[in-house]
Amino acid sequence: MYFNNISIIYYLIIGIIGLAIGKFVAWTNVAYVTENEKISLRNFWKHRKETYEKQYLNMFIIAVLYIAILYKYGIEDTFFKNLDLIKFLVLTPMLVSSFFVDLKHRIIPNRLNMTMLEIGIIFTFLYGINNISIAKDMLLGLVVGAGIFIVITILGGLIAGKEAMGLGDVKFMGALGLYFGMSTIAEISLLAFFIAAAVSIVVLLFRLIRKNNDEYIPFGPFLVLAAFCLMFMGDGFVFQYFIAFCKMISNKLLGY
Repeated sequence: MYFNNISIIYYLIIGIIGLAIGKFVAWTNVAYVTENEKISLRNFWKHRKETYEKQYLNMFIIAVLYIAILYKYGIEDTFFKNLDLIKFLVLTPMLVSSFFVDLKHRIIPNRLNMTMLEIGIIFTFLYGINNISIAKDMLLGLVVGAGIFIVITILGGLIAGKEAMGLGDVKFMGALGLYFGMSTIAEISLLAFFIAAAVSIVVLLFRLIRKNNDEYIPFGPFLVLAAFCLMFMGDGFVFQYFIAFCKMISNKLLGY
């Protein structure tokens, strides 16, 4: 049986790999916030029988995402044609880890950001061997991704008198820009703000009802959700719908 010209055997294999990596990610989510725990396969193997919070959720999510990525990007006949597939398979566990760690601890660990950056540079080099323009776009993605959030952080400090974005978000977006390129990382930023606005309204309403004064909502999970949307939908669709939305609003205001 084939799906998108790929044998179901490959989907089963990638799903099993996703389950194994999901268990590793569940452990790293704990190790990232434990100062004396080094991230390594040796340490993971030593603690492999321990039960970690949300390990089955991590395993299920990554397995499903791996199968979806394989279906989306397929398997080509050369290494360089498979770079997109490999890149997103490598990136996915780090995104899932960022989501859960930031959601629970409100930080994106430097070790995780640096790992994303270092692997992203390797992929930039590999893309550059085959197509230098793609490598340049990836490097510009690094600059634009970090630059957008540095500007927001500075403006937030000047206007509100406090940090609008954590430095972890700035580093995360810079590293993420290496994987998506300049235009797509800008779309990820825009989409993340839209998702954050919608979710924040609902969350704040619930907090008002419960009289909970904790106003901080971590932004990292919204960036992760936006990144996965662009990973599967492709670049261009966010700007397309944003422009259409702006035109609709302007037509309403002008009475057309």
